Amino acid sequence: MNQVLEFFTQISWWVWLLVILLVVAIRDIFIQKSHTISHNYPIVGHLRYWLESIGPEMRQYFVANNREELPFNRIERGWIYASAKKENNYEGFGTDRDIYAHQHIFVKNQMMAFQPPEAHPNNHHKDFIPCAKVMGAYNKRKKPYRPASVINVSAMSFGSLSAAAVEAMNKGVAKANAYHNTGEGGLSSYHKQGGDVIFHFGTGYFGVRSADGNLSIEKLVQLVQDNPCIKAIEIKLSQGAKPGKGGVLPGAKITQEIAEIRGVEVGKDVLSPATHKAFSNVHELMQLIETIAEATGLPVGLKGAIGKLNQWEELADIMVETGKGPDFITVDGGEGGTGAAPPSFADHVSLPWVYGFSALYKVFQKRNLTHRIVFVGSGKLGFPAKAAMAFAMGVDCINVAREAMMSIGCIQAQVCHTNKCPAGIATQSKWRQSGINVPLKSERLAQYFKTFRKEFIEITHAAGYEHPCQFSMYDIQVNVDDIDLSRNLRTTYGYNKTKVDFDGMQKLYDCKYLGG
Repeated sequence: MNQVLEFFTQISWWVWLLVILLVVAIRDIFIQKSHTISHNYPIVGHLRYWLESIGPEMRQYFVANNREELPFNRIERGWIYASAKKENNYEGFGTDRDIYAHQHIFVKNQMMAFQPPEAHPNNHHKDFIPCAKVMGAYNKRKKPYRPASVINVSAMSFGSLSAAAVEAMNKGVAKANAYHNTGEGGLSSYHKQGGDVIFHFGTGYFGVRSADGNLSIEKLVQLVQDNPCIKAIEIKLSQGAKPGKGGVLPGAKITQEIAEIRGVEVGKDVLSPATHKAFSNVHELMQLIETIAEATGLPVGLKGAIGKLNQWEELADIMVETGKGPDFITVDGGEGGTGAAPPSFADHVSLPWVYGFSALYKVFQKRNLTHRIVFVGSGKLGFPAKAAMAFAMGVDCINVAREAMMSIGCIQAQVCHTNKCPAGIATQSKWRQSGINVPLKSERLAQYFKTFRKEFIEITHAAGYEHPCQFSMYDIQVNVDDIDLSRNLRTTYGYNKTKVDFDGMQKLYDCKYLGG
């Protein structure tokens, strides 16, 4: 017996390795039936699958150049990371961007920049830029709301994001005087950490759901009464990731906490239908808006990704006829966002933000309605130059989702739909989200917002203006094609933004409806 043991201990490690590889090869050829590559190329085939699995990371860090990646390239991510950490976010030796490329943005600076006078509020609140319009002012809602920040956190649900991520974001917007959109997953305790909240619901009516899966106005009213942090209500018609398609929250992801917040059963799959039960046409949608506004006293808005315009035109016609309508409209880009979606939807359904917003804005401008609506842009606009373009086109605020995620540590792993987010942000894994330092990450989101607003107001001043709402479509040019290389936005999109009533920044600070 001792001689046998001695024999096995003397066998070199590489012999054991050969034995293991032989076992794997036998399995690949004779046992497994699902992978042709492994069957035809035993052992080596596994290397191919492994390389494929780490391909995105290899390309992201070692192959793609600084400006090449999508949805956010390395320079964009680096700017957000540095801004959030209050590090040097400058570039040296000139831009490495191809400034002649299609859709490149040029902000036209004035010969003499705007110089705030000594007593100007910007000198005392350098990163504080209130929205120039008030949600609910035209429709005389009982509780109008002026967002205290022109950049805010877009709709991302608890359930899609982790508890730690949602808590960090809400504490961050409280520090940055911004608002936090709940997403359609309902209002959780993590949304109630001091920041202003926009309560958002979709076809699942989570958090305000009746027993039969419909919208409960009574629950919505009670929710607003119990939570004064809610400043407005947003009805989701569609989102950029998958407009016109519902979603399924697997029962395995529904914990007791999520079930209580969403008003669903633990462990049971929950379907978000493609369409609403609470209304089936534009007239019924308008009635619902007024019912909610009257019952809660809050401004009520719509969110949608833009495709066909006929029902939006019907909505605008009813607004002209009745003098009523949504207080704000959030336009999402068809580029997609944090929501998981089939590639056929993310790649092809609904228009990119610039095309969708310009088309929709013209619908309301044609009917002289733009002054009644606060327009919110949402679609990769979390960079000062892109924000300047959006404001020149008619936006009054912007919402950011993925940019906010990156400010608290997202590395663009693009596995949000797998529950295996390595940064602990888009996952319900307790282990993965335990790495999020909530106080630190909340500071980083707040710092990203502050840095963004500082650079945005500096660009605004360089263009000769006091507030971003003063940007016109002639102030921004974009590269169009080789024949007519650079056009201003007026020529490119075929309309002139309606002038926003603005009588100095100080009056915005003095407004009694100001949030934050």
